[in-house]
Amino acid sequence: MQRLLDFLEQQTVKILTRRKALRLLAAAEKPKRTFLGEVKGWADALVFAVFAVLLINQYLFQLFVIPSPSMVSTLNIGDRVFVSKTIYGIELYPGGPKVGSANRQVARDQIITFYNPEYTSRGPLFDILSQIIYMGTFSLVNIDRKDDGSMAERLYVKRAIGLGGETIRFVDGKVLIRPTGMDQWIEEEQFRSSLALVDGPHRSVEDRLYGGIRAWGALYGYQMAGVDLQSVPSYLKNEYAAVAQDSYPDDMYAFTKSQGRTQSLFNPADMAARSKYASYERGIYVPEGHILPLGDNRDNSRDGRYFGPVSQTKINGSVRLRFWPLNRIAYLGNK
Repeated sequence: MQRLLDFLEQQTVKILTRRKALRLLAAAEKPKRTFLGEVKGWADALVFAVFAVLLINQYLFQLFVIPSPSMVSTLNIGDRVFVSKTIYGIELYPGGPKVGSANRQVARDQIITFYNPEYTSRGPLFDILSQIIYMGTFSLVNIDRKDDGSMAERLYVKRAIGLGGETIRFVDGKVLIRPTGMDQWIEEEQFRSSLALVDGPHRSVEDRLYGGIRAWGALYGYQMAGVDLQSVPSYLKNEYAAVAQDSYPDDMYAFTKSQGRTQSLFNPADMAARSKYASYERGIYVPEGHILPLGDNRDNSRDGRYFGPVSQTKINGSVRLRFWPLNRIAYLGNK
C-alpha cells in the first residue's frame, strides 16, 4: 500500500512540475506589451465594433432621435426610438433597392421613417460619412447640420395616412379622405373612428382663426400682384386683425392655398397659378405603391401636403418602440 502511495505522489509531483515549467516557458516567450501594440489592439476592436453596429443599423434595426415637433405629442423632440429595418424588406444599402419587400407593404396608420424628398445632398462622400458616424454611434453623433446649426432631416418620421388609390384634401386644417371607388369625402375624425384607429393626430389651431389665416394669404396674394394694400376690400383687413400679431401663419398650407386662389383670380390667363390652386381644390391623389405621410402635429409639420405621396421603396423602417426618456417608454407598433 505504501509503495502505491509513493508512486502516486511521484506522478503528481511530476505533473505539477511539468505544468509549472510550461507556464514559465509561455511567460518567457510572450511578446512584451508596447504602446503601439496596445493602440493597434484597441483600433482593431473599435473597427470591428463600428462595423458590427453599421451592419445592425442597416439590416436589423436603427436607433433614431426625433429632431422636430412634427409628431408631438406621440413623439417629442429628443425622443429616441427603435426602428425596425426588416418589416418592409431589407434595404441593400442606404437609399438603395430592397429585397423581400413584395408582400411587406405599409399598413394604414403605421409610424414610418422614410427618406426626405426635400433633402439637399452635400455630396455622396459627406452623405456616406455622416450616415456611418450617425449609425456607428447609435444616433448619438450627427454631423449633418443645417446652416442654423439644427439637424438636417435626411430621414422623416411621419404617420401613414393615405394609401394607394385614395385622395386626400385639406380644408381649414381638416383632413378629408375620399377612399378608392367612392365619390364622397369623409372627415378624418369620422374615418379614423370607423376604423378604430388611434387618436394620435391632432390640431392646435382653433377654427375661429382660419378666417384670419385665409385673409392673410389673400392679402399676400394682392401684394404679389402689385396691388396697393390700401385699396383691398375692408373685410379682408378686418379678418386679418385676428392674426395680425402673429409673425408666421399658424397653418402655412391654408395660407398658401388662399394666396394661390387670389393670384389665380387676379390673372385668369396665368395657367401656372390656376393649375396650382386647382391642385389644392382637387386634393392629393395617392398612386398605387405609394403612401401619403402626415405628422401627428398637423399644424406644425412639413409632410406630404407639401412634397406629395412617397413611394414605398423610399420607406426604410417602422417605428416600433420609444425607449427614451425612460418615463415615456412605450410600444408604438400598433400606433
